[in-house]
Amino acid sequence: MCGPTYHAGGRASRFRLQTAAPLAALLLAACGGEPLSALEPAGPAAESIARAWWLMAAGAAVILLGVTLLAAYAVWRKSGALPEQAGRRLILAGGVVFPLAVLMLLLGYGLAMGHGLLPAAGHAGQPVYRVDVLARQWQWDVFYPEAEAEGPPRASVNVLHIPVGQPVDVHVSSADVIHSFWVPRLGGKIDAIPGRVNVVRLQADQPGAYEGICAEFCGLAHARMRMQVHAHEPQALQAQLGQLSRAPQGGGR
Repeated sequence: MCGPTYHAGGRASRFRLQTAAPLAALLLAACGGEPLSALEPAGPAAESIARAWWLMAAGAAVILLGVTLLAAYAVWRKSGALPEQAGRRLILAGGVVFPLAVLMLLLGYGLAMGHGLLPAAGHAGQPVYRVDVLARQWQWDVFYPEAEAEGPPRASVNVLHIPVGQPVDVHVSSADVIHSFWVPRLGGKIDAIPGRVNVVRLQADQPGAYEGICAEFCGLAHARMRMQVHAHEPQALQAQLGQLSRAPQGGGR
């Protein structure tokens, strides 16, 4: 008699552990408070990404709960309480159709959201500011082709200066290996690939400094390849750009 009792208790403990572990991870992720937290968006693009994350987490929780309830029912139900055909239909509906329906809804939302993040000529009649970024081991070279009409563009290293409240298209490339440009609180990530220019759209709703990183392992000093994005009001941005040095001839793109 002791054997079955111990076995059932062990199964119950495993079910509780399998349910609690993902929920604990979700709570830890929701705490945020970090400068690289994608769950504390500071612009519309990042807000769309954060919303997608929460919807995916909710969908995963619903699937987990449904499958766990089915598994618990299968373990603790009385023998013969459910006809074989009904059991098969329950497994098909709860283990295949239900998760597939949730995943298809999430996929549809993700595709629509991703399309909305693509760079475009502009939105709501708002001009788009351009910044060029060249990644190299292990720094970010930044050029501002729109800062002045004549002469080489202004340039900075590991710091991007952008206007607040305006969409910014960052044209990203690499001088050596593959890197990945990512400012979690302002937008999505984009690969920096040698010989290719990729574009990611950022926008900051409030002035301030936002942390960014290289999100692709690029060598021994990869962990130190950090950057900051400083969002300025228009006059402050022009004053800041005026203090930057000019890039060498051919340095910008």
